[in-house]
Amino acid sequence: MFGHSEDFLGTTLINRPLVLGPLVGLVLGDLSQGIIIGATLELIFMGNIKVGAAIPPDVITGGVLGTAFAIMSGKGPAIALALAVPISILAEMVISGLFVFRPIFNKKFNQYAEEGDYKKIQRLHILSGLLKPLLMGIITFLALQLGSDVIKSFVDTIPAWVHSGLQVAGNMLPALGFALLMNLMFNKKVAAYFFLGFILTSYLKLPMIAIGGLGVITAIIITGISHKEKVAGDDLDFEEPSAETGTTKKTGKLTDSDIRKTFFRSLALEANFNFETWQNTGFAFSIIPVLKKLYTTKEQMRLALKRHLQFFNTAPHGSTLILGITAAMEEQNSQDKDFDAESINAVKLGLMGPLAGVFDSFFWGTVKVIAAGVGTSLALKGSVLGPILFLLIFNIPHLVLRYNLTFIGYTTGTKFLQNLAKTNLMDKLTSGASILGLMVVGAMTATLMAIKTPLTIGTGESKVALQGILDQIVPNMIPLALTFLVYFFVKRNVKVTWLLLGLLVLGFVGSMIHLFN
Repeated sequence: MFGHSEDFLGTTLINRPLVLGPLVGLVLGDLSQGIIIGATLELIFMGNIKVGAAIPPDVITGGVLGTAFAIMSGKGPAIALALAVPISILAEMVISGLFVFRPIFNKKFNQYAEEGDYKKIQRLHILSGLLKPLLMGIITFLALQLGSDVIKSFVDTIPAWVHSGLQVAGNMLPALGFALLMNLMFNKKVAAYFFLGFILTSYLKLPMIAIGGLGVITAIIITGISHKEKVAGDDLDFEEPSAETGTTKKTGKLTDSDIRKTFFRSLALEANFNFETWQNTGFAFSIIPVLKKLYTTKEQMRLALKRHLQFFNTAPHGSTLILGITAAMEEQNSQDKDFDAESINAVKLGLMGPLAGVFDSFFWGTVKVIAAGVGTSLALKGSVLGPILFLLIFNIPHLVLRYNLTFIGYTTGTKFLQNLAKTNLMDKLTSGASILGLMVVGAMTATLMAIKTPLTIGTGESKVALQGILDQIVPNMIPLALTFLVYFFVKRNVKVTWLLLGLLVLGFVGSMIHLFN
């Protein structure tokens, strides 16, 4: 339930196996195993993120049950992997069904909007959002209660060769996560930085934190050279910031407290996500404190609520910029009778796509990759610092930026976006994020996929290990080749589920015929 409550907590990644694994271990009295299993599953599902309409396998349910059964049976990460993958795929079907079911509430939301009743809208948003954690929590609880003895008996009968096959398959599965991340960032302009990260780790054995630091420095230098500012800094048209918020203080009905409430409510943006109107009720829920302050009549509130129950979808991390701009426009609408209220939705619709592209690639393709790289490398050694650093590295920049964007959107509005265009900052940020992200993914390909071959060439005294020859040519050649093979299929839109199963079969069969170990 805690993992599935992520939709109320602002995409803070508390739902990742790297975080939930240690919590399961803590409950079952084996924190160290929980940390290691959580890190193992995190590597496998690293590229498993919800972007747009793509609903990936449910790593929360699969990860929690897989970790729990593995610890209770005493069989370790290989068994957690064997159980987590099919459970995740089955749980994905249940969640997809819920997202299809939720649109039946849209009639109620529209009815409450027509009545100008914002209290019922926010109440229904919360109640609908609670369906997922409650439903999946009950399913997980029943599966654990009814299946623990059966699973333990089943696991005890698994022969050693099956266990070895599962371990090899588990070592291969991170290739899918890396390929999915590459799909967000990899192109001809920045491809070299993937190989730079790979080489620095393969040949110089640099740790992940060092790769991240070098990546930041490289991104700053390269973008500084390739993305010259279009105008001098003195030409920018930013307003003077206030001492209180760090942004321009506007005069009007809205206060810093109202904007702050909007930020905190934005954390529940995806609580009622559905396949018909997506994040619309989350946006309305977030902007209600502003509407309450600005509109005093039922008619005014009715029109405002109907405006914000239209389709909405963007990256949660950057959503507060749109919320802040919307708050400023609603304030102007409440004060100016000639203001065109339709322009509010026009601005929202115009910003959704561009901001989604920038923030999805930056946070999923860069910040999360760095956080996961540092976190898993420590957690695989059993260190509790792994999940802690993972959450801190991702959420400090995420929440600080998300909070400030609310005020920036409110105080500077579209002028802020115009100035970003003038300074070329968006292009610079996107390019730098791709450089940094790809260096880290390249390094993880070399360090976090232990795939080798036991094959030999020749006979008798002239017998030579094939792995030794490969290492002399390019260290970690097999993980590199496997990652690009999976990336090839990802680019051709092969379903993630089929790739997941394909890697499992390849690893398992490869272990049986002694092709991989």
